[in-house]
Amino acid sequence: MSDKSLRFAIFGNQYQAKKSAAIQKILSLLNQREGEILIDRSFYDFLTKGQHLDLDVDEVFTGDDFDADFAVSMGGDGTLLKTAARVGRKNIPIIGVNIGRLGFLADVNPTELERAIANLYSGDYVVSEHAILVAESDGAPIKECPYALNDIAVLKRDTASMIAIRTSVNGEYVITYQADGLIVTTPMGSTAYSLSNGGPIITPDTDIVCLTPVAPHSMNVRPIVVPDNSVVTLKVESRSHNFLIAVDGRSESLPEGTLITIRKADYTAKVVRFCDHRYFSTLREKMMWGADQR
Repeated sequence: MSDKSLRFAIFGNQYQAKKSAAIQKILSLLNQREGEILIDRSFYDFLTKGQHLDLDVDEVFTGDDFDADFAVSMGGDGTLLKTAARVGRKNIPIIGVNIGRLGFLADVNPTELERAIANLYSGDYVVSEHAILVAESDGAPIKECPYALNDIAVLKRDTASMIAIRTSVNGEYVITYQADGLIVTTPMGSTAYSLSNGGPIITPDTDIVCLTPVAPHSMNVRPIVVPDNSVVTLKVESRSHNFLIAVDGRSESLPEGTLITIRKADYTAKVVRFCDHRYFSTLREKMMWGADQR
């Protein structure tokens, strides 16, 4: 692969001014390889106008008007989720560079950039595919981007009162959750919001989704795991007569009684994993398993 000119679409977090050194480093490394560098317009404006950086790039793009061999997410896990939404169906593998905090999804640290780029050009990497969920409201896609790599949640809003979420799987009634909300998560998202609400950690190669209630009224209610080809339908009742739906953190308000349908999308997200990174070692490190806090 080293003799091929590769195209890289760069996306980034616009709220991390102190991490601009990592941006300049990866651009320098890609330029040394004669890679073709494209950069998202909003990120480019932030770096050039806000941080006064002089960037050596080939093209600045807006929206989904780009094509590349790889997309590079410069930020934390939230930035990678936004990058995945922008890439959409383009089938472009995503490289996550962690200049955020936890960095569970974006697992390439700035100190590893030189080795990561070398491995990329030598072919020493794998591309893992991850299921995407799509949400519909009353049979039509929700207004904002309806696709989630991590999770889709329905949540209460405006009042302290719980909401009632009538839940069915493949047309079969399961339960009406009395809770602050319900999270439908992919394996990729199992270490995020679902985990903080008592959901299980699910390995990425597992073809399942998990339904995790948020602060349920009954202590007997527990997360449920179902096959990822299941169709989950939700109908919400609320004292405020509305509720929130959050798709990878992008939220909008919907009126109560709206029928929410969640299913697996007809495409997957591709994420680059370098061969020296292993899932369980990452899990131990990020979760600090075995660390003595005394």
